Amino acid sequence: MPLQPWIEHRWRQAAPRCHPADALLLRPLSWLYGSAVRTRRWLYARRLLTAQALPVPTVVIGNVIAGGAGKTPVTIALVQALQAQGLRVGVISRGHGRQRPAQGPDCLQVLPGSSAQAVGDEPLLIQQRTQAPVFVASQRHAAGLALLKAYPDTELLLCDDGLQHLALQRDVELCVFPDWGVGNGRLLPAGPLREPWPRPVDFVLQTTPAAQPVASGQPPGTVWPIARQLAGYAINGQGQRLPLLHWQMPPAQDGSPPPLAAVAGIAQPQAFFAMLRAHGLRPSHCIALPDHAHFDPLPAALAHWPRHAPLLCTEKDAVKLWPHWPQAWAVPLQLQLPEALPAAVLALARQRFAARQQQASQ
Repeated sequence: MPLQPWIEHRWRQAAPRCHPADALLLRPLSWLYGSAVRTRRWLYARRLLTAQALPVPTVVIGNVIAGGAGKTPVTIALVQALQAQGLRVGVISRGHGRQRPAQGPDCLQVLPGSSAQAVGDEPLLIQQRTQAPVFVASQRHAAGLALLKAYPDTELLLCDDGLQHLALQRDVELCVFPDWGVGNGRLLPAGPLREPWPRPVDFVLQTTPAAQPVASGQPPGTVWPIARQLAGYAINGQGQRLPLLHWQMPPAQDGSPPPLAAVAGIAQPQAFFAMLRAHGLRPSHCIALPDHAHFDPLPAALAHWPRHAPLLCTEKDAVKLWPHWPQAWAVPLQLQLPEALPAAVLALARQRFAARQQQASQ
C-alpha cells in the first residue's frame, strides 16, 4: 500500500496496532508538533501574541482533524439558514489552494466570475451557493475589515476554516467532525489531529451516523448531529438539470457498466463515489484527485475521457472544471443542520460580542 493511504488508514483506526514506523518516526514528530501547537496557544493565552477583533459578532467554523470534515458545507448551510431569518451575513476565508499573485492585492472579494485559482475553490462555491459577500486574505482580520468596508450593514461574520487561526479573535467556535470522529486520537503526523482534543469549543457538529462519537469530554448540549446526502439531481455548466436516475442505466450485454465517469478532487473522494452508488449509480471510472486539484491543464486521468460521455463531479470541483468542461454534471451536497442550531449560534455570538464591547469600553 502507498505511504499516504497507509498513514490515513491508520489515522482512522480507533486503536491501531503499534507499528515500528509509529514508534521510530511518527510519534516523535507528533510530540514535536504538539509542543509547537501548545506553545503557540500559550503565547496567545498570555497575550504575548495578540488576536485582532472585528467590530461585528464573529463565528469561526473549522475542524481539528486534517481535511475532509465538511466545514464548508456547514458554512453554506449556516449562511443560508441565517439569511432565511433576514440576517445580513458575510464570509471570510484564507482561500486555501489559491494562487496568490507575487504582486497585487492579497485581499480579494469573491465574485460570481472569479476564478478558483485566484480566490480558492471553497470561497467561490460559498459565494455561488449563498450570494453572500465573501472576501479572502492570508490574514482573516484583513478580509473582515475589507468586507465590512464594502458591506457596512453586515451583521455577522462567518470565518470558514479558521479554528487554528488564533490571530483572529472570535466570539463563537464551531468544530466539525466526520462520522469517524478523531480516529486514533493522535496529533499529526501519527494521527489526524491538528491540535489536542478534546478542547473547549462552543458547538461540536458531527456527521451521522457516527462510527466513532466525539461527545466524550464535551459539556452536555454542545454536540449536534448533522446529516448530509447528495441531491437527487445534477446540474451542468450550462444550467441544465437532470435527475440522478437519468444515469441509472442497465449494464451492457457483456455485463460491463455503461460509460459513466465520476471525478472528485476533495479530501475524501471515496465518500463521493460511495454516495453515488447509494443512489444506484455505477460509475465505470472513478477518478480520485488530490484535494483542491486544478483542472488547467486537465489531469491525465481525465484528459482521455470522451467529451460526449457523461461525467459527474462534486460542486467544489465544478467551479474549476466548468470553464474547461461545461458539460460536466455537478451533484450538489445537501447538509441538514439541526433546526435550533442557527438561532443558538446567533444568540451566543451576539451575547459574547456585547460582552466584548462592554469590556472594551471600560
